[in-house]
Amino acid sequence: MVNNLLPNVNWESMWEASLETVYMSILAVAVTFILGIILGLLLYLTDKGNFWENKAIHAVTASVVNIFRSIPFIILLILLIPFTNLIVGTMLGPSAALPALIIGAAPFYARLVEIGLREVDKGVIEAAQSMGAGQWSIIMKVLLPESMPALISGITVTGITLVSYTAMAGAIGAGGLGDLAYREGFQRSQPDVTFVATVAVLIIVFIFQTIGDWITYKTDKR
Repeated sequence: MVNNLLPNVNWESMWEASLETVYMSILAVAVTFILGIILGLLLYLTDKGNFWENKAIHAVTASVVNIFRSIPFIILLILLIPFTNLIVGTMLGPSAALPALIIGAAPFYARLVEIGLREVDKGVIEAAQSMGAGQWSIIMKVLLPESMPALISGITVTGITLVSYTAMAGAIGAGGLGDLAYREGFQRSQPDVTFVATVAVLIIVFIFQTIGDWITYKTDKR
């Protein structure tokens, strides 16, 4: 019955492409989470009135974040081909998509981190300072834990964006469901392949969202 409705779908290839998409998404999310928090902390802490107030560093960091956040991902992929070839050795395959995925998503997530940190109650920070807590102690034991629900919610949104980025990366040979939908579905006029690949992407997005919502709920102390 299924084979009659979807005659062109190779389920083994579809499963392999799905695993490639999950591989790219999970690795990119993990690295983006770390880099985004570092950049977000730098944006927040060097801003006016915060621990490391420094106009020059804040301006440079904000400029870098804004520039890379504004470049359309498909253009970023092309711009980073020399860099990708340098560090990965090829511009084809799932691993080759990772530099562009991370560089494209980390600045976006950094802004979400900065927003999450700004939402932390100043009174909690002042209370920690009054008890003699140092800057690093406040960052690690107050700022990050208090903003964790917002940080998890932000990385969930970013993760879903990364799944869509992997589909675009597939258009230039990065593998995954985007590559399968474009190469087997579009170029060979097999709409059933494109349809199943789209459903698979939606399932991955749904799983990401469900896990992110659950972790956000568990970390929210309110």
